[in-house]
Amino acid sequence: MQQKQNFLKYFSTRNIALMAILSAISFILYMFVKFPLPFMFPGFLDMQFSDLPALLGGFAIGPFAGGVIIVVKCLLKMPFSSTACVGELADIIVGLAFVLPAAFFYKYNRTKKGAILAMVLGTTIAIAVSLFANRFILIPFFAKEYGMGAVVGMMQSLYPAITPESVYDYYIPLAALPFNALRCIVCSVITYFVYKPVARAMRWERKKPTEKEQADNPNQKD
Repeated sequence: MQQKQNFLKYFSTRNIALMAILSAISFILYMFVKFPLPFMFPGFLDMQFSDLPALLGGFAIGPFAGGVIIVVKCLLKMPFSSTACVGELADIIVGLAFVLPAAFFYKYNRTKKGAILAMVLGTTIAIAVSLFANRFILIPFFAKEYGMGAVVGMMQSLYPAITPESVYDYYIPLAALPFNALRCIVCSVITYFVYKPVARAMRWERKKPTEKEQADNPNQKD
């Protein structure tokens, strides 16, 4: 009975509507709000912030909601894919690795310190997973489809000494690692500063307790 009540509460009309809105925002960010950093990374790596709504949803509702937002925005993007959906699949994997651990940790540690630790955890796991995805999914796919020479050509302006044999030696530590770290860190920093104000404005969470409420409930967390 308790599990059924929890299920119904989690999938309330409010929560479903919130997941839908955040999924739509995430999709728009995924499709249109992105830009390359050609002086730092290869041109095919676009800086984008589509994981931000998923992280907000994961913190506000729970890990499952954050995961749903990640999957939905990538599924909506797949018809427009230029990588036979391989890039979107990798984004699902990395996005889930970022949002799920962070949201799960924050669920049981709903404090500012807990939020910071949650995002550090999510960032660390996402970076590790992104390196795996790039090494064993993305680069092998592009190499198979277009040839390793084409992959080298996309990176040669940044790494003049790169060769087909040394692609992974350059790309993994100099591009994939710092790029995904920067992407996760930027999303985490924005989330840290906007989550509480947005959560209170949208009534995702109650307002900060007054001094009297804190005195009456000394164990209550902000």
